[in-house]
Amino acid sequence: MTYDKAAVQTILDQALADGRTSLSAPEAKLVADAYGIPTPGEGLATTAEGAAGLAAEIGFPVVLKISSPDILHKTDAGGVVVGVDSPEAAQAAYEKIIANAKAYKADAQISGVQVQKMLVTGGDVQEVIVGAVTDQTFGKIVAFGLGGVLVEVLKDVTFRLAPLNDAEARAMIDGINAHEMLEGVRGAKPVDKDALGELVKRLSDLVTDFPQFAEVDLNPVLAGPDGATAVDFRIIVDAEAGKPVERYTQEQILTAMTRIMKPRAVAVIGASNEDGKIGNSVMKNLVNGGYAGDIYPINPKGGEVLGLKAFPSILDVPGDVDVAVFAVPAKFVGGALEQCGEKGVAGAILIPSGFAETGEQELQDEIVAIARKHNVRILGPNIYGYYYLPEKLCATFCTPYDVQGSVALSSQSGGIGMAILGFSRSSRMGVSAIVGVGNKADIDEDDLLTFFENDDNTNLIAMHLEDLKDGRAFAETAARVSKKKPVVVLKAGRTAMGAKAASSHTGALAGNDKVYDDILRQSGVVRAPGLNEMLQYARGIPLLPTPKGENVVIITGAGGSGVLLSDACVDNGLQLMTIPDDLDAAFKKFIPPFGAAGNPIDITGGEPPATYRNTIALGLEDERIHALILGYWHTIVTPPMVFAQLVAEVVEEYRAKGIDKPVVASLSGDVEVEEASRYLFEHGVVAYPYTTETPVQVLGAKYRWARNAGPLGS
Repeated sequence: MTYDKAAVQTILDQALADGRTSLSAPEAKLVADAYGIPTPGEGLATTAEGAAGLAAEIGFPVVLKISSPDILHKTDAGGVVVGVDSPEAAQAAYEKIIANAKAYKADAQISGVQVQKMLVTGGDVQEVIVGAVTDQTFGKIVAFGLGGVLVEVLKDVTFRLAPLNDAEARAMIDGINAHEMLEGVRGAKPVDKDALGELVKRLSDLVTDFPQFAEVDLNPVLAGPDGATAVDFRIIVDAEAGKPVERYTQEQILTAMTRIMKPRAVAVIGASNEDGKIGNSVMKNLVNGGYAGDIYPINPKGGEVLGLKAFPSILDVPGDVDVAVFAVPAKFVGGALEQCGEKGVAGAILIPSGFAETGEQELQDEIVAIARKHNVRILGPNIYGYYYLPEKLCATFCTPYDVQGSVALSSQSGGIGMAILGFSRSSRMGVSAIVGVGNKADIDEDDLLTFFENDDNTNLIAMHLEDLKDGRAFAETAARVSKKKPVVVLKAGRTAMGAKAASSHTGALAGNDKVYDDILRQSGVVRAPGLNEMLQYARGIPLLPTPKGENVVIITGAGGSGVLLSDACVDNGLQLMTIPDDLDAAFKKFIPPFGAAGNPIDITGGEPPATYRNTIALGLEDERIHALILGYWHTIVTPPMVFAQLVAEVVEEYRAKGIDKPVVASLSGDVEVEEASRYLFEHGVVAYPYTTETPVQVLGAKYRWARNAGPLGS
């Protein structure tokens, strides 16, 4: 696309030179023209007679609007008159608008009155809003939704990071809840989505090229079968909105994080022999956990800690140190951190609290400045530490953990970190790492993602977070990582974002959790609705092979479970396969006459193990079926462990033949189904007792990741 950037730059420079916070309507019109954004014919009148002449030239009917950098919400000021159909009416409207504006804001700077061709609404035309805002977390984001006066009431809006490609722009349009309105209802013709997508893309390019445009509203945009036209174009200007964010390069991040996660030597600042002290717990975990690198206790008194020589200062340590774990009060951190910097330490693990979380922001800023001066990366403060099991590294005051696997977990909260540890221990979930990030004074989730992306010991990353320090860096990193490995996020605070004061409709709409939801989805992240779901996704997703298609089949021994499992499939975006006649006939050979083929396939509850075995085998064998959901009902004919063993056997049998499909199971019955579910998990089948929702949620999460990562089955 070719844009007249020079024309826009001239307008922007003049606005900034004048100290203005917005562009005038005529300036906004010129910006729209420069970026090929369609607007109605219009002109600026400075007298009532001029308004009449312009209206006649443009052609009736017209709309008159106040043009003032000090009046952004024109309707609130009585600054809009629609349906003007004669020169006399234009003169009267002009005088009315000027009077209303002066009454609304006596000192407002008034450029004149904008006279604009009035476009036809209703029928085949839909009002939508297209906008952009500078979000404090994500930077430039673009919004699309139903427009008009109800936009902030309906809040039916989608968001994406700018810049957008054509597919993302189109996905925004199809992503609103009321997208069917744009496809033509009750005899109306569908709007031109290509033209609408083009307009969204052009606005995205505009705010990317000129980040000083802090907020932009195109509201309403009239979308019809023949194109889309922005009726009102409002632009807020802020020189600070264009300031670049300072970031470490990917190479710098990876170098530092590798030294932190795979250190050759660890020092413990505040190491102690006294039971109950954090410095004692950290030392015990490092020593007893089996860490093979050098461990250097740091204690002003010297001596020994747990049989290891202690040094008064880290500067007294004879060898290099990669990581320093701090177990001293907050007031002593700065001085010790200076010494770590002189020593060339890569990472400072700040367990102590007493920083920004208690209102001591100045103290936190001070330690960040020290760390940056010496190129030391900070994890924390206010954390429980971290685990990296491939190195048998337990740099934390919490209990050790030794079940190594491929799942990396992080949490912003210490309490959630304990829940992660407890769940992992209870479920015997193999992990590669558990990391606390706390206040995130420096190291953020995108730093962790960069390391885990390149870590052969990690196949899935699950993260609890309350906020993002640099949301754009996280989104860009997650978009890259999630193509290779699932990234699961539990974003806390879904209902407490709070709308901020904003100068535009888009700015007001952006003050809610929908921004996080849409941008995480854009980045390929699998969002978990709660802590249990995050942990179950982390445990279950790695066991499931990537599906090769969308066809899901339910095989159940209980009709009630089949209904609930079907509902869960709808809730989780799974597609129940329409069973073709030949496959229907094949299933009917194995189920009783009073059972039901179709989907769900109800084999009924009184069937022997052979019925389960045969129907599951058929589901695995037929290449048109891509995933199986099993619903088990506890009976004496097929007891729970018999069911679990036969499922494990038949799944393994087909894996040996090269046929590996996602299989999840819901087990209903007495307490024996708990042991049966554990057995199935141990044999690579995701299974849960007493719930029809959880196994389908895990399968749905696997599908959401797989669809983003590439063609299913690739």
